[in-house]
Amino acid sequence: MTTEPDLLLDRDALGSLPRDERLAGRTAIVTGSSSGLGEAIAHALAASGAHVVVHGRDVARAERVASAIDAAGGRASVVVADLGESPSAVREFARRATAALGGHVDVLVNNAGIFPVGATAELPDADVAALLATNVRVPHDLVGAIAPRMADRGSGAIVNVTSWMRAVGTPGVALYPATKAALEHLTKAWAAEFGPSGVRVNAVAPGATLTPGNAESLSILEQMTAGSPAGRPARPIEIAHAVRFLASDEASYVHGATIDVDGGIVAARV
Repeated sequence: MTTEPDLLLDRDALGSLPRDERLAGRTAIVTGSSSGLGEAIAHALAASGAHVVVHGRDVARAERVASAIDAAGGRASVVVADLGESPSAVREFARRATAALGGHVDVLVNNAGIFPVGATAELPDADVAALLATNVRVPHDLVGAIAPRMADRGSGAIVNVTSWMRAVGTPGVALYPATKAALEHLTKAWAAEFGPSGVRVNAVAPGATLTPGNAESLSILEQMTAGSPAGRPARPIEIAHAVRFLASDEASYVHGATIDVDGGIVAARV
């Protein structure tokens, strides 16, 4: 049975999330949070008390998200940047975002990513370069800019958003999952590097998730998830809840883990 896209996207419900204090006094950067999954993550963190930097490349879209967070009783700042442009652009973004948060970052969510797909021999060079830059280099450079200061303070949480596709081989979709597999390895390496200094690094691997950017592909997403235990695509807020858990003190003993929030698409078929 086809599900109405609005029921899964549930954007209006983001402004009425239950509020709590588990992240009160914390600051957070969520890359790629001007729409989709990142938007839901920003709302979830703000609903738990965090001051969130909403990031995107479009000012109007980022301000819309920040305004909705503020209207719901949260706190958000907008910092716009094209992170794929260059390493210096990433470092400048880190500087401006840190300043917007009052000089320190407690939580970094590496959510921004792109997903051009195509047969290996036909994938344009520009797409290859963009995938490697946005999905691997950008989180690497952001962690390099932010994690050492977290380590100096002795606390912090980094959550990387990977994908269920990192775990399977799919024809016509080789490089995108490979970048997410690389990010999963970086998660483990950064946990080893920064964990002893009090910085927890973990990842969330979403399943096929319906967002405003892929709503026209709902029928495809439904086919992909039909044989999973959940039997449907994910809602962005369902992924956001897992990110919030890893960002909070509830996950104080979780280091280097990847939590699959994929409706069982990788682990089981029914």
